[in-house]
Amino acid sequence: MRYIEFKPIWFDSLGAKSACTLVKTPDISILIDPGVAVMQPSFPAPEEMKVRWARRAERLIRRASKEAEVIVISHYHYDHFTDFDERIYRGKLILAKDPNEYINDSQRERAEKFYDHLSSKFGGKRLEELMKPRKEKTYPDPMEDLPLARSKRYGDYEERKKELLKLGEKWFRKRVEKWNKMRLIPEMKFKGCEVRFVDGKRFKLGGTEIRFTKPQFHGIEYARVGWVIATTITYKDEKLIHTSDLEGPVIEDQAQWIIDENPDILIVDGPSTYLIPYMLNLINLRRAVENMCRIIREIDAELIIYDHHLPREPRYRERVREVYETAEKEGKRVLTAAEYMNKKPAVLLYTKTSTRKPSRKRKR
Repeated sequence: MRYIEFKPIWFDSLGAKSACTLVKTPDISILIDPGVAVMQPSFPAPEEMKVRWARRAERLIRRASKEAEVIVISHYHYDHFTDFDERIYRGKLILAKDPNEYINDSQRERAEKFYDHLSSKFGGKRLEELMKPRKEKTYPDPMEDLPLARSKRYGDYEERKKELLKLGEKWFRKRVEKWNKMRLIPEMKFKGCEVRFVDGKRFKLGGTEIRFTKPQFHGIEYARVGWVIATTITYKDEKLIHTSDLEGPVIEDQAQWIIDENPDILIVDGPSTYLIPYMLNLINLRRAVENMCRIIREIDAELIIYDHHLPREPRYRERVREVYETAEKEGKRVLTAAEYMNKKPAVLLYTKTSTRKPSRKRKR
């Protein structure tokens, strides 16, 4: 008997950017990342079709929210949360990424707008009235928690990698200065909904445990797009992991975390191959492929949903060919959400690919 059931509500392979998943255990229903965004210009489909897919995703997310008691928000990119829709958040326990630290400017702005909507609608007060001053806090270098990534060697790329890490640490220290100047967005409890910030925390709801990682880089070390939290849901001896945006995972320690957890169900995002070479170089693509192959070999899950970021360009299977070869060799199914639902990935529905180059700026 399977205690944990999951349903992909919308993913990139269905034609719009999303990783929205409904998870049900015998005592709770959880909707993870109720957000959606229109595909980038280079996606090989007519613009009107891309918009149509996104609108359909919005309808299905609203419908799925009616079945959920808990909403998880892994970070504040629009393909992972809805800016505000009363139909989604009313009456819910919202377990969300802390907007006060480990966050970049654009996500902080979106978070302020979001929580202002929540507090105005459900609490009758503007967020400005609820925000609090904060005490200055020190933050360790995030690389201290990544021993495998720290010890990795890159051959001819070694000096450039060291340079990038130094620049990244400098950027991080500037982020810390900003966080310490921000006023705190508080957790909230209104009649209409409750908000808890969950980075690194665990919650017990009946026989179900929901655990969240500490903030993880959204992709490579010091990725400027910010941080995310990944979700683990357990009931009895069953376990589901939803990675959110680890992008591969590209960092070796994130892959090791998945292996150590050994989930029965793994919902993992892939590398953003559509951004080669602008925001994903071939060295980091290689890391992501090697990490995913190792995960497939070492966890017991026979089904892995491998979607989000990856199926945004037609050559995605070729780019990560070894991942699919490893799965076949190990007798495991690695599927996009569309394939799991017996559909063809949307990116493959149109054989004529766009000649436009992807934008250097990521819109989420």
